[in-house]
Amino acid sequence: MSTPANPPGQVREITAVSNPLIKELRALALKKYRDEHRRFLAEGLKLVTDALDGGWPVHALLYARAAAGQPHLMAVAARARARGATIIEASDKVMAAITRRDNPQTAVGAFGQRWLPAADIRPGRDCLWIGLDRIRDPGNLGTIIRTADAVGASGVILIGETTDPFSLEAVRATMGSIFAVPVARMSAPEFRDWRARWPGMVVGTHLGAALDYRGLDYAGRPVLLLMGNEQRGLPEELAAICDHLCLIPMAGKADSLNLAVATAVMAFEIRRHALSMPAVGQAVS
Repeated sequence: MSTPANPPGQVREITAVSNPLIKELRALALKKYRDEHRRFLAEGLKLVTDALDGGWPVHALLYARAAAGQPHLMAVAARARARGATIIEASDKVMAAITRRDNPQTAVGAFGQRWLPAADIRPGRDCLWIGLDRIRDPGNLGTIIRTADAVGASGVILIGETTDPFSLEAVRATMGSIFAVPVARMSAPEFRDWRARWPGMVVGTHLGAALDYRGLDYAGRPVLLLMGNEQRGLPEELAAICDHLCLIPMAGKADSLNLAVATAVMAFEIRRHALSMPAVGQAVS
């Protein structure tokens, strides 16, 4: 995938969806192209800024022609250009085609992917890792990555065939946390082998469990939280390698929670034991 550098100080203006470079960027909507070129799209000035702040490799930055001249946007474009990115001033039609939205935000960046190798996962005291088995919904995955960031988790491990954390929908749902939370991926056999060397507690949620999630002491050791997918929950082969299986009691007629919500409930309970949480009154949005 080519993203030719600009001549010094020059911005390309593109108004046609048929432009070859725009076609290449639009192709990143497909997982096979993201995997092949190890790139992905992030929409919105905040996400683009977060990526640049995190040192992620940037290949292209598009901004809406109608927003040209906005000081913050131009400063971000200058940062991207200094890092070798192709800068494009795009028509509304081009922005909508790339983001697949009728009302796209003013900036879209194409960045290089980052995956954490399993060998680089080094658990420390009171750390939290979140393992997700075959998660299917990009909104759930993005929200869980955002939650992992909020609770100070060390990272997220994707197990088996999961939805892509670098899809545009998942990246949007992370609200920028994709650039702060390490993400690893393993096949189920690789994960089981890796888990055998895990030095701390492994806890999973399971509808057949009898232990209330609030009845465990999570403090003083690394914790690996295992969550099953949206349809089937935690499979038996992963339930079998947990030290503890617990449930979140339901007070009403609902028999379960959304996966992202359940993960958040568990993660904040684990962190409540392990670390002092932010002071009451800190903004939550």
